[in-house]
Amino acid sequence: MRTQLFIFIVFSTLALSSAQPPVRDTDRNILRSGSGYYILPATRGTGGGIKLSPKTINETCPSDVVQENNELLNGLPLTFIPVTANKDGAITESTDLNIRFSGSSDCVQSAIWRVEAVNGVREISSHGRLGNPGVQTLSNWFKIEKYEDSYKLVFCPSVCNTCRPACADIGSTIAKSGRRSLVLNNVSLKVTFKKA
Repeated sequence: MRTQLFIFIVFSTLALSSAQPPVRDTDRNILRSGSGYYILPATRGTGGGIKLSPKTINETCPSDVVQENNELLNGLPLTFIPVTANKDGAITESTDLNIRFSGSSDCVQSAIWRVEAVNGVREISSHGRLGNPGVQTLSNWFKIEKYEDSYKLVFCPSVCNTCRPACADIGSTIAKSGRRSLVLNNVSLKVTFKKA
């Protein structure tokens, strides 16, 4: 009986210690799947929140994921959909997620983040597909990881056992026009999450 109790305690402790901590918003509340949040820079002077922007002036629905230039603007709310939902809907660190813009327009409703190569640069667009983890949707999965006293967004999906993605942090680049595109690079954009 004591041996069984000892084994139970050991496995319970291992299970608790291997569980990833929850991601917290600016009010220190746990992020929940299905709720809307603004992704904001944690460092002043590095732009504003995340939004959609058209690639060309003729584009009906904006598809590029960019930052607001003005740091006082929150951008658009986003929701996080984990590959495997847990009972309470908590979003945890280092969990594969789809990131989706939430809103009322038809363009925003289907805007799932995706990595796309454009002229040799891996940019974030809104052409992704929700769910269906695997090799066909590998570019649609992201993670939130602890970064110093805040968080960073990472592309390093683990939804495909046989895939070897080129992992990278998500940062932003500033074009001559002032546009701040989200891209994969080694300069992390340190972020916080504000409840929408």
